[in-house]
Amino acid sequence: MDLLIENALAIAVMDDDRTVLSDASIHISGDRIVAVGKDLSVEGAQRIDARGCVVIPGMVNTHHHLYQTMFRNVPGTQDAELFPWLKTLYPLWRHITPEDVKTSAQVGLGELLLTGCTTSTDHFYLFPEDQPNEIIDQTVEAARSLGIRFHPTRGSMSRGTSKGGLPPDSVVQDEETILRDCERFADAYHDASEGAMCRVALAPCSPFSVTPELMRDVAVLARERGLRLHTHLAETLDEERFCIETTGLRPLAYMESVDWVGPDVWFAHGIHFNDAELALLASTSTGVAHCPGSNLRLGSGIARVPELSALGVPVGLAVDGSASNDASDMLAEARLALLVHRIGTGVTRMSAMDALWLATRGGARVLGYSELGSLEPGKQADISLFRVDDLAHAGGLHDPVASLVFCGGRQNADTVLVAGKVRVQKGRLVGIDADELASRQNERAAAVLRRAGKGLP
Repeated sequence: MDLLIENALAIAVMDDDRTVLSDASIHISGDRIVAVGKDLSVEGAQRIDARGCVVIPGMVNTHHHLYQTMFRNVPGTQDAELFPWLKTLYPLWRHITPEDVKTSAQVGLGELLLTGCTTSTDHFYLFPEDQPNEIIDQTVEAARSLGIRFHPTRGSMSRGTSKGGLPPDSVVQDEETILRDCERFADAYHDASEGAMCRVALAPCSPFSVTPELMRDVAVLARERGLRLHTHLAETLDEERFCIETTGLRPLAYMESVDWVGPDVWFAHGIHFNDAELALLASTSTGVAHCPGSNLRLGSGIARVPELSALGVPVGLAVDGSASNDASDMLAEARLALLVHRIGTGVTRMSAMDALWLATRGGARVLGYSELGSLEPGKQADISLFRVDDLAHAGGLHDPVASLVFCGGRQNADTVLVAGKVRVQKGRLVGIDADELASRQNERAAAVLRRAGKGLP
């Protein structure tokens, strides 16, 4: 079926020239973009009237923990740094069930779709000892129910408190169990074909929750199977001290020692890299998922994103888990990226277009999707339309694309397409009752805390 998005106020193509077209249209056939430009005419096409809308490529979220949407705003975590935050939450997280995982993933992915995100990864590393390995499979089911493009990562923790790690032993697994289930999960869900709706990566959690042996073995397994690798790194100074005390190496040097650098690797956060480490990331094309909201929420620091980008390091935008951000809002994350780097490195170092680039082309590069991130012929028809003819943008349309970032405030997309299919229409999820989902999430979230002996106040 042909589809024509027509009369758009502005289209941010996100090609190499960062082209912006006015009063333009997009012709889609099936799951592909056929043409972008003015005066397009397609006989018999279904039409979407984009008057008053800015159109951008569907955004790509490069790091999330979807189950954490069930643990937003928990008392005791609101004013904590990372390590105390984790120690408060681990005993709560261990009580999640497969149905909790599915519901929380639907919530997080639904929020992402509503804010113009069409592809999301998920770092799922929590496997309570009384739950099956297949608990992670519920995230894939959730993505399928919403029609979002999904890149789940089979996470893991193998270093509990008994081995000098941070997490309790009740939420870690032995290395053989982890490796075998990585194989099972990849066999079940990884699709390497172009335009795939689901691809898998492998993602041991962090230096303070995973043994060096597992890091090495997972890297070997991933490369044997053509899978990407992901972990948290250089997020806090506590993590840096842990690495130096336990390995004698700074975090990135430790990653290099276990063969965890290269174009198939991306790190979440990457705040505390020095100049030599930035150069290593650039020379190896190792990627970074930038999480400004979480980094600010936990007081972890400001990543050196303008410098990383200038060096050619692959950098994408990410919302991170909703227990350290409290929202799965990609447009809000782009606005935070714009603002925080004006303090971190200067007011000219992060433009509105730079922030949107991170959220689109940058994310696609980090996750290895050449067919995503721009609105060019032959690319996947992952497209987000935002209305800017409302009060929030009134007087700000001198630069309609930049208004998405500068004229801030929580804003749902009007229409979102994934692989040419409408998944958000008139600001609402298609095929999902959002009110029922919110009610179900609140009930399940309260039940998890009751099981943990931490009833809501």
